[in-house]
Amino acid sequence: VQVAETGGGLVQAGDSLRLSCTVSGPSSYAVGWFRQAPETERDLVAGISWNGNRTYVADSVKGRFTISRDNANNTVYLQMSNLKPEDTAVYYCAAMWGREYWGQGTQVTVSS
Repeated sequence: VQVAETGGGLVQAGDSLRLSCTVSGPSSYAVGWFRQAPETERDLVAGISWNGNRTYVADSVKGRFTISRDNANNTVYLQMSNLKPEDTAVYYCAAMWGREYWGQGTQVTVSS
């Protein structure tokens, strides 16, 4: 199982960004997006069930972040809008299939 995140970058406050998580290997798996800022714990930002019927978005980003998936392309998206400097972190994707499989992370930096 391989997990890869793309789409990070440097943006300004108020901008939008879409992260992609591509998973190769299993056919059905739940996915979580996490983020970790320097000297902080890795926190769950959003999650989605294997078929997309159930989603979770953390209160801290609710109304600004949306999670979705395209199973035909083995990709899960994290759409982020109205970004704030406090959203700056490394964003990780984890596929849950018996155990967690993690990607290498993608940096998101939001300037004020």
